[in-house]
Amino acid sequence: MDNNTIVVTDELGNEVEYEILFTFENEENGHKYVVYFDPEKDEPEAQAAIYDEEGGLFPIETPEEWELVEEVFQSFVSEEDETEYCEGEDEDCNS
Repeated sequence: MDNNTIVVTDELGNEVEYEILFTFENEENGHKYVVYFDPEKDEPEAQAAIYDEEGGLFPIETPEEWELVEEVFQSFVSEEDETEYCEGEDEDCNS
């Protein structure tokens, strides 16, 4: 995993390069998460996994972890929407 991309082996054994949206760490469970997508797709879907220091990926298995990832993703999307809206504005976007 480098700064902007991640290579994932799909179910057919093909290596696919994905773009990383963001990473975050949950201090309560000690897991690090990566959220990524395939920029080549017309309608990319975000995917998520747990990763370790060596760049290994592991599936998210519990509903609680999926809920956590969903909350962080929604927060990320909200921040991105606000940033896009404010890029063309002169003022009133510093909250």
